[in-house]
Amino acid sequence: MEFIAFERAKQGTGASRRLRNTGRTPAIVFGGSSEPKNIEIDHNALWFALKKETFHSSILEMELDGTKEKVLLRDVQYHPFKQLVLHVDFQRVDEKTRVHKKVPLHFEGEETSSAVKIDKCLINRVMTEVEVECLATNLPENITVDLSTLTKGDTIHVRDLKLPAGTKAVMHGRTNLTVVTAVAPRGAAVVVNAADAASAE
Repeated sequence: MEFIAFERAKQGTGASRRLRNTGRTPAIVFGGSSEPKNIEIDHNALWFALKKETFHSSILEMELDGTKEKVLLRDVQYHPFKQLVLHVDFQRVDEKTRVHKKVPLHFEGEETSSAVKIDKCLINRVMTEVEVECLATNLPENITVDLSTLTKGDTIHVRDLKLPAGTKAVMHGRTNLTVVTAVAPRGAAVVVNAADAASAE
């Protein structure tokens, strides 16, 4: 995904406020062998780009002064109640850069699982993204979670996810992070028990 940035000469709170009033968003790009650089981006273009999942989780191509650089979105600051982006941080990356980044989970096959089709279970999505470590050039846009084999009471953990080669999950010392559970609907146990009681009579 590409976007265009412009070099920003003036700094400071007042300069940033005046810049936002012209429809531009102040930003910074850092990392790599170059010094951090203050930049600005068209606010409307940025606002709509931020609504796309790939803008948050994939390598971006930034055009600045006629030169293209590969960057990652690192931080976004929003106005507390206005539809306004206050500031954005980008990190330069190359084929040697290792990154930690949260990647969205895409769930597939829920409707075809026996947990849903037969047992009418509720699929509880405990996580919607997972943090991974990999080379920036190998960063996946998303990770697919196959729910088609779920049965009643099943749990999928982070360790069960199929990650791309060279990518590993960042667990922060935890080993049993839950991604999804298939929970029996409320009242199921009561119904079963009532049936058993009727049979016993």
